[in-house]
Amino acid sequence: MTSINKSKLEYIWLDGNSPTQTIRSKTLIRRNFSGSIDDCPMWSFDGSSTSQADGSSSDCLLKPVAIFPDPDRVDGYLVMTEVLNPDGSPHKTNGRSTIDDDDDDFWFGFEQEYFFWDYEIDKPLGFPKEGFPSRPQGPYYCSVGAENTFGREIVEAHLNQCLDAGINVEGINAEVAPGQWEYQIFAKGAKNAGDQVWVARYLAERNAEKFGVSINLHPKPVKGDWNGSGMHANFSDNILRTCGDEAIFNKVCDKFGENVDSHIIVYGADNEQRLTGKHETQSINQFSYGVSDRGASIRIPIGTVEDGWKGRLEDRRPASNGDPYKIAAIIIKTTKSAY
Repeated sequence: MTSINKSKLEYIWLDGNSPTQTIRSKTLIRRNFSGSIDDCPMWSFDGSSTSQADGSSSDCLLKPVAIFPDPDRVDGYLVMTEVLNPDGSPHKTNGRSTIDDDDDDFWFGFEQEYFFWDYEIDKPLGFPKEGFPSRPQGPYYCSVGAENTFGREIVEAHLNQCLDAGINVEGINAEVAPGQWEYQIFAKGAKNAGDQVWVARYLAERNAEKFGVSINLHPKPVKGDWNGSGMHANFSDNILRTCGDEAIFNKVCDKFGENVDSHIIVYGADNEQRLTGKHETQSINQFSYGVSDRGASIRIPIGTVEDGWKGRLEDRRPASNGDPYKIAAIIIKTTKSAY
């Protein structure tokens, strides 16, 4: 008698919530699954329950685009998908479809900041029930010790999950405010980078469930003298990595300055609350760039200069809740228009 292996495929997609999409998922059991994306069938879901369709015609399609091992399930896989209309065209909520120009020439490093959120008191993990911490921000950045660090066990579990899933996490660190953390993801190609960031976000949410907290991606969840959360976008193409010419870098930065509105519109909702000109940001109403300047819109890393003007740029404006697909798409478009 031939045994039948059953695999659990977790289909992940982005819903129609506005102005910030959230993650949805459901499980498909697949018999004798090969582990290949080519063996993942097209699936469907009720779009009327995710703000993506009307109840009278509610079917939306899920097109598998990337697959990762599921670190929590035996014979499990995480399947990132795109949402399509019933006719197979990209749904209007499909940010991945906005990437027209995608190859390994563009490299991305996204720095995902976020807060662990204690939803019982509606504050970050580590905040008191009443008022604010007795000390201002500062001691919490890259901190060690129970008086400064909140959520390390949760962070370590998420890091291990991402590594087990094959996501290219480059590092983690505690951030400036209590309960605020960051992880960095590097990938070649815009779609690949977006896939990895979204699956890492999915794992962060699912992991946090076990600890009774949630992930808060709002760019300014705590008002006042506390840092907001961004998703700094480091990027380069072959020209930037090899040109050795300061003028080329300035030309690219100037082109970004000419296209501020088209970038800000996809860099995340409520970003004006974070981009104030304080807390290591440039004002949303201004544009600037400079070497090693964390108060600029675009930072030219000192390593790029020391390597003879060969390397990357860092756009510091994207918010923590921005869609990496849309962010990567506009960065590619503007960079190429500078040449």
